[in-house]
Amino acid sequence: MRADLLIVGAGMVGSALALALRHSGLDILLLDGSPLSVKPYDNEAAFEPRVSALSAASQRILERLGAWDGIARRRATPYTDMHVWDGSGTGQIHFSAASVHAQVLGHIVENRVVQDGLLERLHDSDIGLLPNARLEQLRRSGDEWLLTLADGRQLRAPLVVAADGANSAVRRLTGCETREWDYLHHAIVTSVRCSAGHQSTAWQRFTDDGPLAFLPLTRDGQQDWCSIVWSTTPEHAEQLMALDEPAFLKALERAFEGRLGEVLQADPRVCVPLRQRHAKRYVDEGLALIGDAAHTIHPLAGQGVNLGFLDAAVLAEVLVNACERGERLADVKVLSRYERRRMPHNLGLMAAMEGFERLFQANPLPLRWLRNSGLKLVEQMPEAKALFVRQALGLSGDLPALARP
Repeated sequence: MRADLLIVGAGMVGSALALALRHSGLDILLLDGSPLSVKPYDNEAAFEPRVSALSAASQRILERLGAWDGIARRRATPYTDMHVWDGSGTGQIHFSAASVHAQVLGHIVENRVVQDGLLERLHDSDIGLLPNARLEQLRRSGDEWLLTLADGRQLRAPLVVAADGANSAVRRLTGCETREWDYLHHAIVTSVRCSAGHQSTAWQRFTDDGPLAFLPLTRDGQQDWCSIVWSTTPEHAEQLMALDEPAFLKALERAFEGRLGEVLQADPRVCVPLRQRHAKRYVDEGLALIGDAAHTIHPLAGQGVNLGFLDAAVLAEVLVNACERGERLADVKVLSRYERRRMPHNLGLMAAMEGFERLFQANPLPLRWLRNSGLKLVEQMPEAKALFVRQALGLSGDLPALARP
């Protein structure tokens, strides 16, 4: 089986890239190890543990791909404010959409909901879908890539895009080098119900062991549910995972200083080791890496999937423009245009998140004073806060056409 373009990985980012190229005239094949089926939606079902904080730029991309209506029809919780404070001091900062005359800062959406919204559009398209396809081997064969699947099927294409996540098989099989390091933290992820409503606000407290985020969720119009991401040491995470539910709820309530009242209920917990990873190159001859296959960052600000959607939108734009010029899409000179636009932005955000995380993990008294003073100072600077909000919303910077207001 041969295609002009093979996208390996039909997660949120790979699916978005395929949809962004659906009118390009290219013969596209999207393969994934999953069944690629749309999950029947049940508004009463428990929340999926993995959620994303979709920016306004990501929402615009999803709208233009035709997927947003399906997402909003399921569950998407808008949030208008963000409140961050230092649990070891008095520093705090508040961001609001109103500061830049926007209606919302973003939406908290379960990853499965985003995926299903994209899959619906894929099933309605003429894009080739190859479910239950696990990549076993990948090698160059002349000017093309030869992919061998676990069931023995073989695929050929001059251009392969790796969208197969943080543990990318494509990245490993093609020998792409990465810079990576362990945060020495694990994240406990679950959904909880509180006695007080979340007020359409994303809450984040920096504890001595790591950040704790309460991200707003809505079910049946009720605002008493939140998705939590609790980043802490591996030892503390192991202790928290071993607690029974009542003891875990009490520990969580203490760590969050009871900001949303009593924590009444929790769904099953998932513990995820945190590791930062960045590919040294996003492209090679006939190869491009996007999303988590190219970079993974700390879940501190929920920006991972937003970076991935921008990767997909920029790569699609580069490929469509190259098609119109009659250029060879697999040429590394063509693909490098994508890398030049996305790598500086991704590295900048990764560095900012890394610095932010390290500053709040610092124990020396001068650094604790610095972060508290910094939060207080920025809180008194509306222009600086508005700049941050505009960046988070995707209202500035080198945006692809799919993401522009």
